[in-house]
Amino acid sequence: MKHKEFSVAPMMDWTDRHCRYFMRLLSPSAMLYTEMLTAAAIHHGDRDRLLGFDAAEHPIAAQLGGSDPGLMAEAARAAAGFGYDEININVGCPSDRVQSGRFGACLMAEPELVAECFRAMRASQSAPVSVKTRIGIDDQDSEAFLRRFVDTVAAAGCRKFVIHARIAILDGLSPKENRTIPPLNYERVFALKRDYPQLTIVLNGGIETTAQVEDALEHVDGVMIGRQAYQHPYFLAELENRFDPARRLPRRRDIVFDMLPYIENQLAVGEPLNRITRHMLGLFAGRPGARAWRRHISENAHRRNAGVEVLMEALDAVPMAA
Repeated sequence: MKHKEFSVAPMMDWTDRHCRYFMRLLSPSAMLYTEMLTAAAIHHGDRDRLLGFDAAEHPIAAQLGGSDPGLMAEAARAAAGFGYDEININVGCPSDRVQSGRFGACLMAEPELVAECFRAMRASQSAPVSVKTRIGIDDQDSEAFLRRFVDTVAAAGCRKFVIHARIAILDGLSPKENRTIPPLNYERVFALKRDYPQLTIVLNGGIETTAQVEDALEHVDGVMIGRQAYQHPYFLAELENRFDPARRLPRRRDIVFDMLPYIENQLAVGEPLNRITRHMLGLFAGRPGARAWRRHISENAHRRNAGVEVLMEALDAVPMAA
């Protein structure tokens, strides 16, 4: 995709390192994002477990959550030490836990604090720092509110904004409901790009088809795919092929075979099979044998000492042409 990017959204409980390795096999060029990692967890926790990733996952961004500039700078420095290509600030998550920690989408109401965090993070290390946000929160649903936020953070030096084209309803909707109930407003994001041509604007939210991606890229610099990439992961391979026809579509079963060495290495260090294979359940979505594939893995991957034979048995239930 010339001078454009597509990426896979950070998704809590989904985009862990096993998921990202699998997605990288489907899409050699997509920017991958970690699940949101809190600055406090990085300060207090096991950094190898939280921040470690396989070199094959590049290009990869670490998404960080927090509102204390000192802790955010420390977390950014730690992530940069692991070799992340980009550091991203979460200003979009609407969960109660995130609000009580004073970060995520509620920070849209405090752009000066986000700008302070950005400056501290940028000064602490050399990787680029971006911001992922919503188009508004609660009753703050206007172009003026979004622009005030972008103006303030851009003045601190931020040049890349990933924008989920929905407002977040912080009082009254669950995180799951916030991903679907507030209406999408792509035009507000497109208008932002028109008025801030110097900024990199990436659109996120509700994108499920290559046609939607193509249309969005007429207006913005990149597109971020969320649930569609997880529930229908082969969509990533189809996007690669659409924008680079020389990159032929892989066979789904070949992706499974390509995963086997990685899985065996992970099993050898004690990782349970089902922590990896849960991300692969949607590989045959919409194809003959998809239900049998999902069922066999779901019923067997959790068993003690389960190995790659579970995947091979599941493949036997899928027609060769699928």
